[in-house]
Amino acid sequence: MSIGSFARRSGLTASALRFYADAGLLLPTEVDPVSGYRFYRDAQLEQAVLLRRLREIGMPLATAKSVLSAGRDDAVLLVDEHLDTVVGGARAARQQAAIIKAALAAAPAPVVVAVSGPVLAAAIEQVLTATTDDPDIAVLGGVRFEADSGVVTVTATDRYRLSTRTLAVDNAHSVTWAATVSGDDLHSCLTDLRRAPLARIEATEHGIWMRLPDRTDRHCRLLAEPFPDFRSMLGALPAVTTRIQASKTLLLRALEERSAGLISIHATEAQVTVGDNCNGPGTGICLPARVSGTSVEVWFEMTTLYPAISTAIGADVLLDLAGPELPATVRSADNRDLTTLVMPTKPRPAEENTEPKEEDE
Repeated sequence: MSIGSFARRSGLTASALRFYADAGLLLPTEVDPVSGYRFYRDAQLEQAVLLRRLREIGMPLATAKSVLSAGRDDAVLLVDEHLDTVVGGARAARQQAAIIKAALAAAPAPVVVAVSGPVLAAAIEQVLTATTDDPDIAVLGGVRFEADSGVVTVTATDRYRLSTRTLAVDNAHSVTWAATVSGDDLHSCLTDLRRAPLARIEATEHGIWMRLPDRTDRHCRLLAEPFPDFRSMLGALPAVTTRIQASKTLLLRALEERSAGLISIHATEAQVTVGDNCNGPGTGICLPARVSGTSVEVWFEMTTLYPAISTAIGADVLLDLAGPELPATVRSADNRDLTTLVMPTKPRPAEENTEPKEEDE
């Protein structure tokens, strides 16, 4: 077919096809020696469409040429590497833009919190496990900062988990302040924050500055959407009916030995049994525990329960249960500054074998 017909069918322009031919990416099948007209075959359409799509995601010519000549697995790897580069560049540009806007602000930024860098880094890392990347609800990817009465509280929620921790501040005259900070920006600050003995947080209209002695100051964007009213939810929680105190190490080990997506916590008078929906009755792992209150069995998604247990502080954890359908609270047995709420789920039977059975002749 002519270059015009091939251009229409592939979605590329004729000039682009000439450029790609000159660059050695997509050569015509035949070139008329007299007129110089270029001709292509149907078999080349798939490669032409792939080339167009690669260029639409901003892939450089050299990388696109490697994709076209690579096997399937190597081509997928090259696309993933390019995507990582694009996403990383966009994130860096977004952060730099926020820094530029903050630097252009005329008003001086007041210090609202001064706190130990390693302690703040640990608190942020703990509550970040309760964030989620939801493009429709961007605020669920943020961390709520609230400073008041000599403490700062950091909170995050993805609607299935809620994690909150309160820290004492070092500045003598702390101010009352609240804002929701980008979780992605906070995550990028953790390495520097861990190595700073003191972090002074300054508030601006669009972000916060983390002033770190002997290190590069870091800027984090604010999220404008309203943060969920978690304090009302906490205040409306019903009374605890069952309290479990168990070894964090043993509980995590039991969870790690379960390969199912749903996990059951069955509390009786003297022990806790960790089971799942893939193994039959009697296959759970029994753990020694101090249990007060009524016996109960509660089911959780592994992806919500495990992070709540793993981020708890101390050797023992407390699980406060109010029933199989109400949020469970996870705390440290000796330090309750970190509190995580985990929503339970309904138990589902193990997946049955769906392969057709052989019928008798």
